[in-house]
Amino acid sequence: MATASNRDPRHHTQKMQKALETCKLICARTLKKWMNPSEKVDEPQLKAMFETSAEVLGGLCKAFRDSECKNEAAWR
Repeated sequence: MATASNRDPRHHTQKMQKALETCKLICARTLKKWMNPSEKVDEPQLKAMFETSAEVLGGLCKAFRDSECKNEAAWR
């Protein structure tokens, strides 16, 4: 049965935003780890994929924040 919080769209946007932020942090931490000389990864395409993923996830987090706060004209 649906609770009042489950019917509130903010509950879902906040939950998704948190999941996206976690994924973004994992990508960023992985890249930082690969910079360490003892764990250096010399795969430019792999690094680019993680870097791009972190940027895209950051943009998605911003979109969820903006929709919740009605910061952009599209969300008003």
